[in-house]
Amino acid sequence: MGDISLHIAVKEENNHLFKRCVRKLLESTFILRDKDEKFYQFVSRESNRQDISEYLRMIGFDVIVEEKAGVCMLVASEEDADTVGLKRANVVTFTTLQYHLLLVLWKVYLENLGYSEGNFITKGDLIDKIKSYELVLTRPELNAAFRLFKKYSLINFDDNEDGEDMKILLYPSLQFGWDLPQFQTVVKEYLKEETEETEEQEEQVPGEQLYPEDFEEDGE
Repeated sequence: MGDISLHIAVKEENNHLFKRCVRKLLESTFILRDKDEKFYQFVSRESNRQDISEYLRMIGFDVIVEEKAGVCMLVASEEDADTVGLKRANVVTFTTLQYHLLLVLWKVYLENLGYSEGNFITKGDLIDKIKSYELVLTRPELNAAFRLFKKYSLINFDDNEDGEDMKILLYPSLQFGWDLPQFQTVVKEYLKEETEETEEQEEQVPGEQLYPEDFEEDGE
């Protein structure tokens, strides 16, 4: 492995902001335009992004800016993609239940997109949506998932609120909060369950057949 060298020059007036942005990325993976606009504007500026990327590559990371979604995210550096111990260093392994919940949250986000300023759902409506997908979560499991998703800037809510009227803000970072291998495993499990359920329905209702377009969203 070659020598590691660092070539960045952060202006004195930007030192504090540079440090805070780097720590924010390491702490929660995402910096969002809708949540931390000052940090987002700093990181998304090309010269600052290059300096932060250069700094993070020292420890096997890089930063990507998705301008359309308004998301800055920490990722594994391509240079260290095959390095043992670094490849999955910033990947959080969610439980299968948490991944199912992420899928529900992302679907709700897409359904609400463009209707109002801020993408919200109440806790009560989310619980109803979860039940409609036959996802079984206990209250401790649901609360634990909420805390974890909030920590990594996937959702936000007021810790002082509770009950069915509690508002949950859904962030565009939900679309990037996946570990692809685990996501594929969860999807396969879901599709397997759907196939088994469909086969049972076909046995019970002779002649009734379901087609792929039956599951497509309107307008797609």
